[in-house]
Amino acid sequence: MCGICGAVWSDIGRSLELSTLDSMTDILFHRGPDDRGVYFADGVALGHRRLAILDLTQSGHQPMHNQNETIYTVFNGEIYNFESLRQNLTAKGCRFRSGSDTEVIIHLYEQYGDDFLTYLNGMFAIAIWDTRNRRLILARDRLGKKPLFYRTEPNLNPSHESQHEKNLHNIHRLIFASELKSILTVPDIPHEIDPYSLDDYLTYQYVPHPNTIFRGIAKLPPACYAVWQDGNFYVKQYWKPDWNNEDQNCSYAELKEQLRELVFDAVKIRMRSDVPIGAFLSGGVDSSITAGIMQKINRQPIHTFNIGFEQKEYDESPYAKQLADKFGAIHHQFTVTADIDNLLSRLIWHYDEPFSDSSAIPTMLLCNVTRQTATVALSGDGGDELFAGYDRYRAVKYGNFCDVTPLVLRRFIAERIQPLIPASTRQRSLLRRGKRFLETLAMTPLERYLQWIAIFNCGRRSQLYSDNFSDIICDYDSLDFLRRAESVCLGRDFCSRISFVDMQTYLPCDILTKVDIASMANSLECRAPLLDYRVVELAIRTPLKYKIAGRYGKYILRDTFRDLLPPNIERRPKMGFGVPIDHWFRNELKNKITEVLLDKKTIERGFFKKKYIQQILNEHFNNKFDHAYRIWNLFVLELWMQNVIDTLQYTNR
Repeated sequence: MCGICGAVWSDIGRSLELSTLDSMTDILFHRGPDDRGVYFADGVALGHRRLAILDLTQSGHQPMHNQNETIYTVFNGEIYNFESLRQNLTAKGCRFRSGSDTEVIIHLYEQYGDDFLTYLNGMFAIAIWDTRNRRLILARDRLGKKPLFYRTEPNLNPSHESQHEKNLHNIHRLIFASELKSILTVPDIPHEIDPYSLDDYLTYQYVPHPNTIFRGIAKLPPACYAVWQDGNFYVKQYWKPDWNNEDQNCSYAELKEQLRELVFDAVKIRMRSDVPIGAFLSGGVDSSITAGIMQKINRQPIHTFNIGFEQKEYDESPYAKQLADKFGAIHHQFTVTADIDNLLSRLIWHYDEPFSDSSAIPTMLLCNVTRQTATVALSGDGGDELFAGYDRYRAVKYGNFCDVTPLVLRRFIAERIQPLIPASTRQRSLLRRGKRFLETLAMTPLERYLQWIAIFNCGRRSQLYSDNFSDIICDYDSLDFLRRAESVCLGRDFCSRISFVDMQTYLPCDILTKVDIASMANSLECRAPLLDYRVVELAIRTPLKYKIAGRYGKYILRDTFRDLLPPNIERRPKMGFGVPIDHWFRNELKNKITEVLLDKKTIERGFFKKKYIQQILNEHFNNKFDHAYRIWNLFVLELWMQNVIDTLQYTNR
């Protein structure tokens, strides 16, 4: 696990200074404290920070090159099938000088060109410099576990249309890095906020790929690679699963057998490590399955790690302790309090962009305490998206049933009956969920889904935005991000489509971003067995009827691994990694929130109406409505503005 950065240029006037490459590399120290390397030549610069996991010797040093020094690479991640790939490459005559998975990447590229990516099973962000063809290849893993940012110059595409959507020519310089802050250390990089990305952030709580909060800097989407050569630049997708293929020929028993075999193997190959390894254990189904399989494979007790809360409605720690005892694991338990002032500035610095998933707080703390014992941790990420575990998927099913009702009747219910239902201050109450469901009856299914998941839905954003900001983004529709993801799976039922949409959007942009940044901030490698692409492809072709049964999601997953789950765990409803910010905002953090959001400087930025911010604060403080996620969204944004935009610089923390 590492951090990578670099640049290529065809115009000597755009060349990168060696001192700049050093700055880009060193600011990624947290991603790789064990080693540092740079390659600087005519027209190219590569930087690398290494967190040593496999082959702890200097033979794993990067940038790494082939024997005749014509191909160089820097690589962030792990290739889990590198041993079998190495055997096949050796049979073809390739000679290896190290035990590193990085060297496998070089020889694969020599043998197969750009198709080398299809052979990799892992999480990765890769840069390859082909000196003979003066060609740079950037690549990101299938699910988007590892991030990769880039900037093309000159920016021939100043509109919001994504740069990756068409070929670009006369690109005199390309800059890339594992994190935005590395690119921003390059002199004269603009810090201009993209207003459309800001609108997306207030909708989704993250900035969707391929855009970033800054104009002119993009994220390489998952399952894609980019090529720069002779000033020409293009992006291609190398993995396109058949989202429309529902397996009707395979029986339930056969699917269970395949699932068990694949997940066991996915866990096994992710336990290869030359450093201490452990597991996150929340007390939910996914992490319990992962930890249980680890303990079955391992001869010695594994280490498990859990973060709990003082508020019982958010605390899963008793379940985690029960499971650890069942498995015979060595369990480490910690509790989160509202004393997070010191953590806030660290979160803002590491996440680079506004990112308001509040579970980043316990995730950062969990990674910190885990790193004190282990250098690698396995997680249960992905189970909810793959096997329809979120409660909202059942709501999607019920919404589909309602869609057969005439539109006029649905509008009557939404407009006349819904307002009669009293609002609830409890985020997870059935009353609140029922009211939100009725509000959206007259919408299209995808509009309804966005209304449910949005932090500020369309109506609330219109109340929040200043007149000037509303005019700027008047022609933009944040729903387009979901529409593009849905377009590849229109042949499936809508509930399956929504879970596939989440796999392409929420999973990489929120869940995997949260874990990557939090783990790398603590020099911890986090691996997700359920996101092995073989498991993902099996989940895609699994019929919905095997995923949702009655009030339970992830049915086939629970049933397949019932031997690892005590009955009270197996039947537990989805809880999620929630954070009691609603409580904190009415108590410990009330004064700080008020001070920041109503500050004169916050309002003078010109994005929002002070009156509406005051309204949602008052409603929340007085227990009239739970606006916790919206308040946190605005709070994180303003802290980011103060720490990044106002200073226009990054210093290492």
